[in-house]
Amino acid sequence: MISLRCLVVLGVGLLVWTACAPLSIYHREGVPVSRMQSDLLACEISALADAPVANQIRRDPPRYIPGRRYCRADGSCYRRGGYYVPGEIYTVDVNRNLRARAEQQCMANQGYVPATIPNCPNGVSRAAPPGATQVLPRLSAQSCAIRNDDGSWQIVTQAG
Repeated sequence: MISLRCLVVLGVGLLVWTACAPLSIYHREGVPVSRMQSDLLACEISALADAPVANQIRRDPPRYIPGRRYCRADGSCYRRGGYYVPGEIYTVDVNRNLRARAEQQCMANQGYVPATIPNCPNGVSRAAPPGATQVLPRLSAQSCAIRNDDGSWQIVTQAG
């Protein structure tokens, strides 16, 4: 079930939809969040240098729309010829997947693992004292994330 907050943000646009998605971070227990973010930035920069943006402009193939047969009330019919619709033009960064793999490898070399942490239920979010996680905690099946309005987040462990 989507929370009321997610419904409100959905009205603003898809860019804010991520506030309702699970929290995806690189995790290494005991590391300060600021250190993880610095390590991630360094890995992103390194990955961008190793696999720079390489945009290619591409076009979908054209589509043929066949002609139609039209009939009048008096029973006489005629045909209109078909036509082609040009394919859509779009841009693809051919290095995007390679850059993501280079970033993941860089973070793995520093001991981080990708982690996806589900959002906390509304009751847990309301009961937790406001705050932001400063040091990455031990994760368990009961761990969940609370997103703060300033873009920070708090990882809590629900009572099991």
